Amino acid sequence: TKTISKCYVQVTGMTCASCVANIERNLRREDGIHSILVALMAGKAEVRYNPAVIHPSAIAELIRELGFGATVMENCGEGDGILELVVRGMTCASCVHKIESTLMKTNGVLYCSVALATNKAHIKYDPEIIGPRDIIQVIKDLGFATSLVKKDRSASHLDHKQEIRQWKRSFVVSLVFCIPVMGLMIYMMVMDSQLADAHAHHNMSSEEMETLHSSMALEYQLLPGLSVMNFLSFLLCVPVQIFGGWHFYIQAYKALKHKTANMDVLIVLATSIAFVYSFVILLVAMAEKAKVNPVTFFDTPPMLFVFISLGRWLEHVAKGKTSEALARLISLQATEATIVTLGPDNVLLSEEQVDVELVQRGDIVKVIPGGKFPVDGRVIEGHSMVDESLITGEAMPVTKKPGNTVIAGSINQNGSLLISATHVGADTTLSQIVKLVEEAQTSKAPIQQFADKLSGYFVPSIVAVSVVTLFAWIIIGFVDFEIVEKYFLGYNKSISAAEVIIRFAFQASITVLCIACPCSLGLA
Repeated sequence: TKTISKCYVQVTGMTCASCVANIERNLRREDGIHSILVALMAGKAEVRYNPAVIHPSAIAELIRELGFGATVMENCGEGDGILELVVRGMTCASCVHKIESTLMKTNGVLYCSVALATNKAHIKYDPEIIGPRDIIQVIKDLGFATSLVKKDRSASHLDHKQEIRQWKRSFVVSLVFCIPVMGLMIYMMVMDSQLADAHAHHNMSSEEMETLHSSMALEYQLLPGLSVMNFLSFLLCVPVQIFGGWHFYIQAYKALKHKTANMDVLIVLATSIAFVYSFVILLVAMAEKAKVNPVTFFDTPPMLFVFISLGRWLEHVAKGKTSEALARLISLQATEATIVTLGPDNVLLSEEQVDVELVQRGDIVKVIPGGKFPVDGRVIEGHSMVDESLITGEAMPVTKKPGNTVIAGSINQNGSLLISATHVGADTTLSQIVKLVEEAQTSKAPIQQFADKLSGYFVPSIVAVSVVTLFAWIIIGFVDFEIVEKYFLGYNKSISAAEVIIRFAFQASITVLCIACPCSLGLA
């Protein structure tokens, strides 16, 4: 007997079914090659060969000569089929042992583990030798009822509806409170510039300037040190900090727990510090009954949250669109298949309806007019027109006669066909497309990975810079107080120089944090 080995070759550069046919046709002629099966979407060829005559590297070379890229895949475990079953009727550990030992003795089963508590069996097998139906039959013969674990076909894990709702809500909340804060800010700016003009033209004394300043409605102090402007900003800021920032806080907490720093940590850091700092400054001003209203940063958090939640919301909407397309793709798969047994001269002996996951390679499947092809296969008997538009986009039906390949999910039109299954389960073209789209969704773009890596260094470095700023200003202040005096306008003459310096240093360092946080990197 000849020993037959199996190898997998990664093939690149295939564009359509004729490339597949070309490779299969040419390689079958070669000595030592027993059979070859090429999957277009997976870009993979499975070759059974006689190692005494030919080597995998030579096979790859043959494919290269046909004008395709080919490399031998080292990990050949990919050809293993995996089966998840629910087994009913097990009562004790000996039942488990009975099932496991019987299955392991069965030719073609590579691995098997049965859990009594969950009634589940996990089986790895070689699809060349044995298939899911045979395995189920073995367990049934032992006297246990068994069925497939029902796969969730709805692709619910790709559903972004909840996230879309969550970010939309967070965006709307932030926006509602952000607009008035923005309005107040702009109003203050306009008034300030008018005051500056008035000051320039009329050479007012600074006392008159102050009276004019306080006469502005927004600067009116409700309590000593608490102006209407700051009070309103505070009121508007609280709900945003709580409702708008809720998800950010959760994410940031999780990231810090794992000792990493991501975008969320930065956002939370800057908004919380801006908020807390402003709040504390207000309390201090009220305690001191300050005449000049302190500079607060209540406008930072709402604006930040607005931009970032808008970004997240749009991102999830885009992802949701892709997922919708995927869900439609998944819904194209047939759920059942009619398997037939052929006698001599292709006489139909019997047929049975089975779940599509139970179709094995080499099974003869009958597809009636108007039916979907449950698996990829080759036509054995019958002539028909097939609508393959789900893969090719071509609306015209394609003629199929014995020897032609058919694609799972495409629709048979007028004649009944018998096909031999070549790719089943996760190997069908449709499953491969779904897998590719899923991978594209879950994997990050290289630039995004780069950005994440950067923000890992970015967060600590920004925090470091702001701490440096804090100390630098404290030192400068104690060495040369006049510099601080020049930049720190409107400070209360009644407080000590040391306090002025520390306050100014804090203000500078917090400004660094607040400005660096919504850095373009994060927003983008």
